Amino acid sequence: MRAKRCVRVCTWTALLLVLTVLPPLPRWEPTAAGTAAAPPPGPAVPAIARTWPVGTRPPVLRGWAPPAAPYGPGHRGVDLAAPPGTAVRAVAAGRVTFAGRVAGKGVVSVELAGTGDPPLRTTYEPVRASVEKGDEVRAGDVVGTVEATGSHCAVTCVHWGLRRADAYLDPLSLLPPWLLRRGPSRLLPVLGVPPA
Repeated sequence: MRAKRCVRVCTWTALLLVLTVLPPLPRWEPTAAGTAAAPPPGPAVPAIARTWPVGTRPPVLRGWAPPAAPYGPGHRGVDLAAPPGTAVRAVAAGRVTFAGRVAGKGVVSVELAGTGDPPLRTTYEPVRASVEKGDEVRAGDVVGTVEATGSHCAVTCVHWGLRRADAYLDPLSLLPPWLLRRGPSRLLPVLGVPPA
C-alpha cells in the first residue's frame, strides 16, 4: 500500500518539476475569423513583392485562414482567379527551389532573396513550370503557366502560398500597399485647355 502511494506521489512530484522547468508553450491567439494563428517565427514579412503572381490585381477567391494547430484544417495561402494558360510570375527576386509535380499538381517554389534566416519561400500551384530548380528569377519573371486541372477552386485558380521554415504566412503581406489596394493608373481627359 505504501509503495503504491509513494509511486503516485513521486509521479506527481516529477510531473510538477518538469512543468516548472520547461519553458512555456507559445500562446495561440484567435483571429477575426475565429481560428487561431501562431505568431510567425523570425523577422516580419517584408512587403517586397513587385507584382501579383497572375494578372494586374486578380480576384482573391479565398483568403488566408491559418490553422488553429500545426496539422489542423485551414487555408495556408490565397487562391487567385486565373484562366488556364495565364502566365505565373515570381513576385520578388529569388532562386527556384522546386519545380515539379506533387500529388499530380504542378508546383513551383521560389526562395526569396534577402528575407532572413530562414528565408521566405513562395509557392504557386497548379502550374506548368517553365523554370528549373536552381534558376535565379527576378520580380516579374515568368515561372510557368496556370494548368487547366489540379485546382481546388470552383473556377481555375492559382494557389499562392508563403512559408518561413514550417510556418505558413499570409502571402498578401508581401504586397506593398500601392500594389495591394490601388488599381491601374488611368489617363483622364484635360478639360478647359485651348488647343495649341
